[in-house]
Amino acid sequence: MAVLVVDDGLMPYQPPPAALTTQALTGPDRLQVSDSAGVLATLTVGARTVAMRGPSRTFTENKRPFVDQFTRTTTSGFGLSPGGGTWSQSGTATLYTVGSGYGQISCDVANSSRHTTLLDTLTDVDVTAKVTVSTVPAGAATSVGLSIGYTDTNNSNRARLIFNTTATVQLTLEKEVAGAVTALGAATQVGTGFTAGQWWRIRIQRTGTTLRCRAWLDGTTEPTTWLHSVVDAANPSGRVGFRALASTSSTGLPRLVRVDDLKVDSGSWETAPSVTHSTWVRTLAQPFTGAWTSALADQIRAWAADTTPDALAYAMMFTTGAPAVTSPALSGAQVAGQAAYGPLDTDGTPIEGADFHDYMGLPWTFPNGETQSAGAGEAACLDCSGFVRMVYGFHMGLPMVRTANIDGTVLPRMTKDIGPSGPGVVIAQASGTAPSIANIQIGDVPHFDADAGDPGQLDHNGIYLGVDSLGHPRFINSRKTPYGPTFGDLGGASTLDGAGTYATSLRLIRRF
Repeated sequence: MAVLVVDDGLMPYQPPPAALTTQALTGPDRLQVSDSAGVLATLTVGARTVAMRGPSRTFTENKRPFVDQFTRTTTSGFGLSPGGGTWSQSGTATLYTVGSGYGQISCDVANSSRHTTLLDTLTDVDVTAKVTVSTVPAGAATSVGLSIGYTDTNNSNRARLIFNTTATVQLTLEKEVAGAVTALGAATQVGTGFTAGQWWRIRIQRTGTTLRCRAWLDGTTEPTTWLHSVVDAANPSGRVGFRALASTSSTGLPRLVRVDDLKVDSGSWETAPSVTHSTWVRTLAQPFTGAWTSALADQIRAWAADTTPDALAYAMMFTTGAPAVTSPALSGAQVAGQAAYGPLDTDGTPIEGADFHDYMGLPWTFPNGETQSAGAGEAACLDCSGFVRMVYGFHMGLPMVRTANIDGTVLPRMTKDIGPSGPGVVIAQASGTAPSIANIQIGDVPHFDADAGDPGQLDHNGIYLGVDSLGHPRFINSRKTPYGPTFGDLGGASTLDGAGTYATSLRLIRRF
């Protein structure tokens, strides 16, 4: 889950003394405000956001629990799993299809493993799935393995459920290293009387070097004890997925293996992103003109002692594990809490279109008279610009419109308008290449041309969070593969350096 930790240290946070000094800076034009402890605030001419010094905070995130119920239709591969990543497969993609509420793997050749896994590398993990075979195996057994620690077809751990020709069902725990398979738990009978299409559940868990598994007939109570539990250090990290096999001498092929309800209750990324700093992002009632006034000085002093939520705190309120927050002023509508991206299309791809008021399930009237109803199926969802508008518009008070009266002072609905014509000032931009991020400030809004199908148009944005523990500039954003707001790397690194999708498709940075 995502975590925000305020580090108060050994002493309570102390507001600065009353004496403040200022210094004008350029590139862009800014005013730096200092006290006896150093830089206290940075104001940017033309922008409302102010970077303040405050208590140190650490922002961290880990794998979002999810369930893949295969409620989509594909004819080649398993597609995109909500919150899980993209399914990859070994061999011919058309052997892996989704329809009728389950995933199906065609074992068309005896003794030829079929692997399908999610493109997300996890260490400790707790995963359950439902599996079956469409016919009672003939000639030889057919097995379905629930895999963890998968790195390639020759290296993984798995709890393997074996459907025998005698209609018995067995469970074994095994590891495969460089193609050599070792049984960590012997094949043990867990059921009899298997019939075609009868669903069974498998659960496998890794905690450190401990591997455990159990299996039970769907519709019955899950056992309270593990059938196999061993200590083994092989394959400590890798993907989650399935391995299907029609054993040597199998007849009546293809044998159709079906999978459903893949549920990751918990999982840990190999390197969870972590950002620590003492910057808080506040917003002025009007853009800063460059004039230092007594009213501004009083505001800066007040913010220096203020630990109520700022823009970054609000951004974290929509990430993994964030609790639901409702507003009595809006008749109990939810205004914060873990967000998804959007409703799913027939192929399982999340649909963009969820704005801040869609998340709340409310129609909205904007100050310029534009109205918009709540989108069907979009409650608790935010697309990329909807997320930015929820943070900076609804919670931080920047005025919003949809598509009319975009004049450089308001926050429009679409990324393509926010980038060139949104509030504040452009810090950096380039055409066809990534601009320098030398002047980026925490709280800035990077914009990307990430959609290869529509080159030359800004189509994604987020909020710059700061430099992470490994030295990478990291931003928080809502996108399809992680299925909501994230600053993790599932479906593409959320960093502005390197050769990743977002680092190379960055085109503009705006400071609100």
